Amino acid sequence: MPGMTFELSEDHETFRRVVRDFAEKEIAPHAAQWDRDHHFPVDVVAAMGELGLFGLTAPEEFGGAGEDGDFTSLCVAIEEIGRVDQSLGITLQAGVGLGINPILTYGTQEQKERWLPELVAGTKLAGFGLTEPGAGSDAGATRTRAELDGDHWVVNGSKQFITNSGSSVTSLVTVTARTGERPDGRPEISAIMLPSGTPGFVAEKAYDKLGWHASDTHPLSFADARVPADHLLGERGRGYAQFLATLDDGRVAISALSVGCIQACLDMSLAYAADRQTFGGPIGRKQGVAFQIADLEVMLHASRGLTYRAAALKDSGAPVKEFKQAAAVAKLYSTESAVTATRIATQVFGGYGFMEEYPVARFYRDAKVLEIGEGTSEVQRMLIARGLGLPVE
Repeated sequence: MPGMTFELSEDHETFRRVVRDFAEKEIAPHAAQWDRDHHFPVDVVAAMGELGLFGLTAPEEFGGAGEDGDFTSLCVAIEEIGRVDQSLGITLQAGVGLGINPILTYGTQEQKERWLPELVAGTKLAGFGLTEPGAGSDAGATRTRAELDGDHWVVNGSKQFITNSGSSVTSLVTVTARTGERPDGRPEISAIMLPSGTPGFVAEKAYDKLGWHASDTHPLSFADARVPADHLLGERGRGYAQFLATLDDGRVAISALSVGCIQACLDMSLAYAADRQTFGGPIGRKQGVAFQIADLEVMLHASRGLTYRAAALKDSGAPVKEFKQAAAVAKLYSTESAVTATRIATQVFGGYGFMEEYPVARFYRDAKVLEIGEGTSEVQRMLIARGLGLPVE
């Protein structure tokens, strides 16, 4: 927007220092062990809640930060948590973006009062189930169905790759499902809220993932899972449109997580290049190493600028079209840069970068999914091209 600047405020930078201190003391010393054990640290999630990280976009009436918080603050928190542990970074990103925000945006007052206080406090988590074995961006391929039986929805089907969906503190998962057919023959997609413990709703065994080992991710199955009719989230038939709007925010948040990853790669590479000695001096004096680290600095500044520009547009109430384009640009560049940054950092470390005792290996494994979640790089390029007026299919 004309005249806007995208520098973080003094309050944002003060908040960054608070979150960084928490992350370095409460998360960094344990992240490697959690990764090895595939352990989801519920106690630390609760501590993040006590710090107010899950309430940064929520009103005070539900325990949130109200006017003291904003979307930019959430991005700062995700970046700083992701700088030491990408698993807990995505836990926060999904907990707010996919758990809280859809209820906050589309829920009834009764739904908000019932579900948000615990979610905002970080004592409970919620997930959002869109992806299926044969459907993700292609809503028409959704097979999960929800049929009204009197005053209840009966849900049958399955979802996959759902974050925060099967932990001991998961309170509900909102899922997209076919609830009928439109006049033009396309499926009517609605969003239904399924509380954990609902008979017929099962969070299957957690995935054995390449990365994000300390994040909670499950396939879900529904076999005649019954919930009251008032568990419809938002308008019937608008579930997919609601989720697409939710993804715009999520793309910026994933971009912030990527910035944290790049910052970690730069920090690790600088420290190692100063410490590692070869041929009578530190490897950082060699152009082959120094130039790669210089590239990390460039990627970091560019990614951070794009991320917080998009966040500022969100907070300022910019036109939806402008924000959507900025979100796609930030997500595409930052996530691809993060993957490149982990490759560079691993190369700087040489053989040690291939060893799990060094955190660079964990970041290398964690980074790839950043290019996939919340819309793949290919989807982002399609959205950007469409934003430029190109008739891309």
